[in-house]
Amino acid sequence: MDFIDMLQALATRVSKQVNMLLTEEATKNAIVMPFINALGYNVFDPAEVTPELNCDVGIKKGEKVDYAVLKDGQVVMLFECKSVGTNLDRVTPTQLFRYFTVTQARVGVLTNGVIYRFFSDLEEPNKMDTKPFLEFNLFDIQEAVVSELKKMTKPHFDQAAIVETAGELKYAREIKRVMAEQLAAPSDDWVRFFIGAVYTGRVTQAVRDQFKPIVQKAVRQFVNDQISDRLKSALERDPAEAAAQEAAAPAPAEAPAKEAEVVTTDDEREAYFIVKAILREEVDPARITPRDVKSYFGILLDDNNRKPLCRLHFNTAQKYVGFFDAGDRQEERVAIDRIDDLYRFGARLKATLRLYEPAKKEEKAEK
Repeated sequence: MDFIDMLQALATRVSKQVNMLLTEEATKNAIVMPFINALGYNVFDPAEVTPELNCDVGIKKGEKVDYAVLKDGQVVMLFECKSVGTNLDRVTPTQLFRYFTVTQARVGVLTNGVIYRFFSDLEEPNKMDTKPFLEFNLFDIQEAVVSELKKMTKPHFDQAAIVETAGELKYAREIKRVMAEQLAAPSDDWVRFFIGAVYTGRVTQAVRDQFKPIVQKAVRQFVNDQISDRLKSALERDPAEAAAQEAAAPAPAEAPAKEAEVVTTDDEREAYFIVKAILREEVDPARITPRDVKSYFGILLDDNNRKPLCRLHFNTAQKYVGFFDAGDRQEERVAIDRIDDLYRFGARLKATLRLYEPAKKEEKAEK
């Protein structure tokens, strides 16, 4: 099972159990230990994962860090755990701060089982930063974050490389936070910057007050335009191919009374990203492209209508996914209850991909 699939499986299980996890110990046993295991470390081998590691420093005695992850006998990562539902913004990770100074660990993790915040010592050697360089949310799994998280798995762990990229991640994260704050409520300095670039008159308080809502509206519109352009580019299709695709498609089980213009729904987008996540270990995700038409939402390889990976028939009360792994280009529709059910069909999607990628198939056979 791929790393992202393991995280998705853990998230699915935890979502059903979370209301029963009332203590810190329950959180550690049901979520944190499986998470560490998903990273590739054997939680039952003290040579790899040591629970309740003593972190006495100076006159402070009796404190322990919840888990220490070891590699080649050296502590490389520390975990401090809180119960599910704990607001991590209100937690000071005292054990992590103290033990960070007396081990070779350069990564400290504060978690409530669902949210994992990763810290390092970028600002001052051997002193853990107060702000994390990476945050992972088990209930909001993002491909870019998983890509960074994968660097901390046992097969890929390289402490020097992690610390090197941690700085960029941390400051990029902070810049995005500042941007979000400015979008919500532009500061005087932010407004002055734009006034200086576009206004030649005398800048008075009245001018600043006049420009503040203009700046806020313009920046938001710019962001929205960028998003719209990206979506338009991703979903753009050749009219002739789209028409041929629609003509060849079987009619949906329940056609709407009146056909509307093509609208890509949130469910279709979510399913598209799930298919990309499933196939990302097999092929460059950029080669997996969407093709939305009135009858269905198609997912193709290389934006080629002759290489369908699957079709999403989400226009009716009962959702269907069309698969093409039989090898004869005939579509087989399978009913699903939830979007997450797509993860159960990873093997079929990969089998379809290999119909178009014989070199990949031969390579796997040789292995």
